Amino acid sequence: MFKPTQWIRSAVAALMVASTTLSGALAQDAAKPTGEPIKVGVLHSLSGTMAISETTLKDVMLMLIEEQNAKGGLLGRPLEPVVVDPASDWPLFAEQMRTLVSSDKVDVVFCCWTSVSRKSILPVAEELNTVVFYPVQYEGEESSKNIFYTGAAPNQQAIPAVDYLMEEGVERWVLEGTDYVYPRTTNKILEAYLQSKGVAPEDIRVNYTPFGFSDWQTEVAAIKEFGSAGKKTAVVSTVNGDANVPFYKELGNQGVAATDIPVVAFSVGEEELAGIDTAPLVGHLAAWNYFMSVDTPENKAFIDKWHAFIKNDKRVTNDPMEAHYIGFNMWVKAVEKAGTTDPDAVIAALPGIEVPNLTGGISKMLPNHHITKPVLIGEINAEGQFDVVYETDGLVEGDAWSDFLPESKMLTADWTDPVNCGNYNTETKTCGGATAPATSN
Repeated sequence: MFKPTQWIRSAVAALMVASTTLSGALAQDAAKPTGEPIKVGVLHSLSGTMAISETTLKDVMLMLIEEQNAKGGLLGRPLEPVVVDPASDWPLFAEQMRTLVSSDKVDVVFCCWTSVSRKSILPVAEELNTVVFYPVQYEGEESSKNIFYTGAAPNQQAIPAVDYLMEEGVERWVLEGTDYVYPRTTNKILEAYLQSKGVAPEDIRVNYTPFGFSDWQTEVAAIKEFGSAGKKTAVVSTVNGDANVPFYKELGNQGVAATDIPVVAFSVGEEELAGIDTAPLVGHLAAWNYFMSVDTPENKAFIDKWHAFIKNDKRVTNDPMEAHYIGFNMWVKAVEKAGTTDPDAVIAALPGIEVPNLTGGISKMLPNHHITKPVLIGEINAEGQFDVVYETDGLVEGDAWSDFLPESKMLTADWTDPVNCGNYNTETKTCGGATAPATSN
């Protein structure tokens, strides 16, 4: 028999549950961002030769924006993504950057993969005083007030990769790249670095192919021929975009095994390997600052969030995604610190900002607008992932200007007072501008 006291207790309990639920709902509503949205520009190729790499960066930005809105937005306001497709067309990057800032009124832009696309948007970003985050490894020789470089500089990827291979006994070098500014400048630095280490010019072969190149039979045969001189040979690859798929397939077709001529890639990560039969490529290498296989609680949580957002447990993560994760969180903290999205205030607030990375450390924004990063080298395994075979003891500070080029070894970048210059000559004590001399690549 149901007693009155039991009824009263049940009713009170029900009311308490309802009250708690209502309070939670009200608190949740109160936390919802309101007012004029803060617009976030997402400028990544969703078609063309670079879509294989950049589409995922658009996706991860949408995830980060959604997650921030669930936390209450930024300054109590919602974030609104504005996504455009520059279609791997370098002049179109500049046009769409101008539209994003002038017409769409975005407060920040997360953009680009190739250096030629970044070079395209740079003058527009400076003219319109836009905050830009660039998430991919690049050739250095640049530091802009308006660009924050969350990918690796050469001293955070290319130089450590060559050092690793030299320790493994490599004496002969193929510098194989796509024909544009990043491979050409990176290889210029690497040639100077290798020769400073005693490598003879005849033991360095440099070759470039166009974007989207697919007929690799002759090029791979030339690599094999160069590697048959009796010295251990390696390929340092700055091949970019979807040209990597036929390149790696042809390596497999011609039996170029990692035990004979290892390839270390600077632009091939988990996303690119997803479209390749990796069985013949086991043992080849990539140098990055993050791999999906890194075993940390931070990385596991990120991967779980990514799979839940994208609704596909087979979708991989990669280094530039982590760079956007770091850059986005740095931007959020800088806006909170500044109390505004005003570009000058945010730019001033960013140096010194620290956020967790996904490898278990803390990345810091430096006065030169580069960040601290660990350097990892991974071997391709049969599952299309990377087994980490080398990692720096600590985080490496990104260097905007190479110590191995005579025209830039005296230069430094510091966007804080009193220097406030991206191209400061430490010998003449003068500021020469933000970037290296213009290039046609």
